[in-house]
Amino acid sequence: MNPEKCVGSYHPKWFGLALQALVVLSKDCIRTCPSAELAKLLQSEATLLRRILSLLAKGGILETREGRDGGYRLRRDPNSITLAEVFSVLQVADPLCSGIRETAGDHAFGQEMNAIFDEVTGEMDRAILHVLERYSIGQIAERAGSFAGAGAE
Repeated sequence: MNPEKCVGSYHPKWFGLALQALVVLSKDCIRTCPSAELAKLLQSEATLLRRILSLLAKGGILETREGRDGGYRLRRDPNSITLAEVFSVLQVADPLCSGIRETAGDHAFGQEMNAIFDEVTGEMDRAILHVLERYSIGQIAERAGSFAGAGAE
């Protein structure tokens, strides 16, 4: 993944990387994990992952710890963190919805279409969040099995 393509808006792939990192961090054997170790495990660019983890920290999902034993760790129980919360913190839907709205011009037809697009994209957002509310990081971690914590401590 090319991190330069993500500048300016949050790329949808960030959501997948965020979920994988949170699953790894949810494992009992993980106290804190440096971004370089997470990036290696996820086969991702460490700088990009730090940008994603920083947003999750600002959103109250992660906490950071500096120093020799530093890294990232979950701020709360993984069963209390829904995928909808992660999705919302990363504002993944915004590029799609604003992209759809940007296609309508400022003429009369474009304004009419923009009103319709607002309604449709609002419904899309609600539907996505409704589905993601049903899943937690803890549930995903259970399904991921024992691989998720391998190699990171």
